[in-house]
Amino acid sequence: MNAKTRDFIAQNREADVRRLALQGGRDAEVDLPLALRQIAGWQVARRKLPSWAANGEVLYPVGLSMEQCSSEQTARYKADICRRLSAAYPQPRTLVDLTGGFGVDFTLMSEGFSRAIYVEQNADLFEVVSANFRVMGRQVETVCADGIDFLHGLQTRATVIFLDPARRDGHGGRTYGIADCTPNVLDVSDELLDRADFVILKLSPMLDWRKAVQDLGELYVKEVHIVSVQNECKELLIVMQRTNDRPLVLFCVNDDMVWSPSAAVADHVPQQGGASAGQYLYEPNASIMKAGCFSEVAVAFGVEPLAGNSHLFVANRLIADFPGRKFQISAISSMNKQELKTTLKDIRQANVTVRNFPLSVAELRKRLRLVDGGSDYIFATTLADGRHVLILCRKAEK
Repeated sequence: MNAKTRDFIAQNREADVRRLALQGGRDAEVDLPLALRQIAGWQVARRKLPSWAANGEVLYPVGLSMEQCSSEQTARYKADICRRLSAAYPQPRTLVDLTGGFGVDFTLMSEGFSRAIYVEQNADLFEVVSANFRVMGRQVETVCADGIDFLHGLQTRATVIFLDPARRDGHGGRTYGIADCTPNVLDVSDELLDRADFVILKLSPMLDWRKAVQDLGELYVKEVHIVSVQNECKELLIVMQRTNDRPLVLFCVNDDMVWSPSAAVADHVPQQGGASAGQYLYEPNASIMKAGCFSEVAVAFGVEPLAGNSHLFVANRLIADFPGRKFQISAISSMNKQELKTTLKDIRQANVTVRNFPLSVAELRKRLRLVDGGSDYIFATTLADGRHVLILCRKAEK
């Protein structure tokens, strides 16, 4: 990258990339395609990878690689998993990432390992990431090869092998099933377990985690991590190990909150209750919703579900460490027009959520003539006795 291109990037870092592209290259010495790629990459990194964005020497790959890479936040969580798993193993410890990508996960996970091997088959991406490792001062090994071919030739046992299979088919369409990803981990799961103390898989959050465990082998899956950021489910992580002395543990993660339900209460059926003004309403976070461990939530936090399919809970007290959103109920209304008019007489703006309710958010908002936003929240749901109700509430004070 020449000086003119670097200057162009620095001067236009905040600019609209599409507008810059339409303007075309006004200076022949500026490598415009490279500059646009770096500007677009930095704009993604500023939000997703703040440490990368803060380093002016970092290079960025094509947009798809930036779109698919982990955020710095989720990569740090995977690094924490690696530290915990490998703590009982003496040095030298080895990490092998068979699907390196932009290297975000690898960069953070490699801390604490005496040997770390990054494998990436895309030659262009490999060159970009290798240059970034040098800029960051990372003492790691880099290999440009197919990850599974490298696995077949791996001579030493690794402490952790990490894979993030590509979730795109040959036509660029999204895939979700384990067998539809590249590489197909199911084809090499035995070899992975033979060559590492732990295997960590990053899978699509769209997958049913129970089906994933079944496909991979219940005997060898030891941990399942459902990872959310700002209440949006981002990753499904599977930890595998060739032992049968560790029961499976489920972790529901949302930002800095990690909750692990107890399998001992999985079959417990909690009593379903109603709701009344003054009570507290609880909505589990996205990872718990994905996990489906609602009985465990009721038992662990002493809350009552409103109904079997509502996934909302109530209690008479504020539970500060509840893993989700917390509200205090102001009023409850049926769908009777007169009752709605009385209950919502002073409400013109509200945040509307539907749970097990016959109307969509848009349909309900239109019927109630409410603008989105504000400090009032309305949960539309169905109680255990079949009644459709609106629960008016505000966020609970911590």
